[in-house]
Amino acid sequence: MPLRSVEHFRRYLLDQLSDVAATRVRLQDSVDGVSGNQLRLLWEKSDLPAGKFADEAARFWGMRRLNLQDLMNATSAAELFSARFLRESSVFPFRADQDRFGLAVSDPTDAASIRAVEIVCNGAVEVAIASFDDISTVLEKQVDEHSPNTVDVDEPKHRSRDDDIDSLRDLASGAPVVRAVNDLLERAVELRASDIHIEPFRTGLAVRMRVDGMLRAVPVPTNAPPQAVISRIKILASLNIAERRLPQDGAARARIGRSEIDIRVATMPTQHGESAVIRLLPRDRGLLELSKVGLGSRDQSSLRRLLALPHGLIIITGPTGSGKTTTLATMLGILNEPTRKILTIEDPVEYEIPGINQSQVKPAIGLTFAAAMRAFVRQDPDVIMVGEIRDAETANIAVHAALTGHLVLTTLHTETAAAAVPRLLDLGVEGFLLQSTLRAVIAQRLVRVLCDGCKRKHALTGGDLAADPRYRVLGFATGETVYQAVGCERCNGIGYRGRAGVFELLELTEEVRPFVGASADSLAIDRAAIHAGMTTMIDDAVVKCRAGTTTVSEVLRVTSVR
Repeated sequence: MPLRSVEHFRRYLLDQLSDVAATRVRLQDSVDGVSGNQLRLLWEKSDLPAGKFADEAARFWGMRRLNLQDLMNATSAAELFSARFLRESSVFPFRADQDRFGLAVSDPTDAASIRAVEIVCNGAVEVAIASFDDISTVLEKQVDEHSPNTVDVDEPKHRSRDDDIDSLRDLASGAPVVRAVNDLLERAVELRASDIHIEPFRTGLAVRMRVDGMLRAVPVPTNAPPQAVISRIKILASLNIAERRLPQDGAARARIGRSEIDIRVATMPTQHGESAVIRLLPRDRGLLELSKVGLGSRDQSSLRRLLALPHGLIIITGPTGSGKTTTLATMLGILNEPTRKILTIEDPVEYEIPGINQSQVKPAIGLTFAAAMRAFVRQDPDVIMVGEIRDAETANIAVHAALTGHLVLTTLHTETAAAAVPRLLDLGVEGFLLQSTLRAVIAQRLVRVLCDGCKRKHALTGGDLAADPRYRVLGFATGETVYQAVGCERCNGIGYRGRAGVFELLELTEEVRPFVGASADSLAIDRAAIHAGMTTMIDDAVVKCRAGTTTVSEVLRVTSVR
C-alpha cells in the first residue's frame, strides 16, 4: 500500500481511539512503514478490540468485512495449505463457489501471502477482511479437522501432509521468495559478512549479519512469508523441508554477482519455527602472509623456525570465530612444497590450497576426525592438519602421529595458550608424551581494525585517564597517542573495517617443559612462559593500539588482562 495511504490510515485510527493522548505515544514507535506483521503490532499496541480494528481497516480499504459466523459457514480450503503458513500469515482460504476461491485476511497489505494463495489456487481470489482473533479461531477448528492425526477411511493419513509440503515447496520456489533470499545473499557479500542469522519470533523474522565479528541487524524481506524463506534456504542446501523437528546441516555453492561462494547452512527448531544460520565462504579468497595475519616480527621468526621442524605437534587455540582456520591455512601455505606430502581433515574446507590433499569430515558415514587420522598415517604424509581436536581418540592419535615422525597442526578450544596442556591431559593424553611431542601453542583473538579513512588521533590527557580506567590498566600514560573510531561511508559509519589477529606464542623451551606433566598447572606454565619472554595476547594488542591498528575498547572486548 502507498505510504500516503499508510499515513492516512494511521491518522484515521488514532482519531478513533478514546484515550487519544495516551495512545498516540504508544503507537508512534510502530506506525512507520506499516506492513506485514507490523499491522498486527499496531493493533496490539492500540486499545481497539480485534473486531473494531478489522471494521476500521475494512472501511478504510473499502473491502468486504467477514465476521466469525461468516468464516464458520464458509466451505474451507485450508486443506490445500500448511497449518504453519496459514497461522503465520493469518489468512483463511475458502471456496466462494465451485470454481472460485475466497480469502479472509487480517492484513490486506500482505501481498506476498495473497500471491502465495493465488499460486496454490491457480488464479485470482476474492480478498475480504476479518479480525485477527476470528481467523485464529476458525483456523484452530479447520486445521484440527484436517490434521494428519484425523483418521479418514477414504484417504491415507499422510495425504494432507504431502499436500502441505508440496504447496510449501511451490511457494519457496516462487519468484518473490527466490528474489528475497538472493537479495539477502547479495547484501551479505556487499557487507563482507561471514554469517547470516535468520531467526523466527512471534511477530515475524529477524535477520542479522555478522560483519567483522559483530552482528548487525538488516531489513527483513517483506514480500515473502517467513516459512517460505526458511524453506528456500533448505532447498538450496539440499535439506529436507518436511523435517522441522530436528536440526539439519547442509551445503551449497552459489554465484553472487561476480563472486562464487560456498554456503554452509545449519537449521534449528525454535519456539516460533526454524532458525537458520548461513555461513558464507568466498572461494576466491587467497592465503595471507604471516605479517598480514597479525603476527609480530619476533613471533613470525619463531613460527617459521617451528614449521621447519621435521615432526612434533603445534596447536592453535581460541574460541569459535577467532581466526584459527585462517592461521592454519597460512601455515600450510608456508609448508606447501613439492617435497612434502600434506594431508588435512577439516570441517568444513574453508581454503582450497593447490597441492594439498584436503578432506572434509562426514560423520553420517563414519568419516570423523579420528577415522581420518587413522587412515592418514598409512598414506605416508609429512604434514597432517586436523581441523579440531574434539575428543580423546583424536587427541591420542594426533599425539602418536607426532611421535612417529609427522608434523601435526591442529586447533583446540581454550582460553589461553597455557591452558591447552591441561586440556589435552583431560582428554587422556599422557604427560610424558606431551613433553616429547608438543612444540608450541599459539593462542589468538580477532580485533576489528580501525578504518583508515576516518580514524582520528587523540593525545591522552589526565581527564581521559580518570574518565576511562581502562587506559591505566593497559599501561597508557598522559601524553600518549591513541586512535579513535569515527565512522564514514567507507566503513558504513562503524569506524572499523576488517579484522586482525592478536597472538601469544608459547614455545616449549627448556624453562617451560618441566611444567608440562601429569599434574600440569596452566598458571604455572603461563608464568614460566612469560618469564622466558612470551608476549601475551594483551601485550600484543596494546602494541597494535599504539600503532593505530585498533582501540582500547576493542582490545578489552576480545581478551582480558592477566
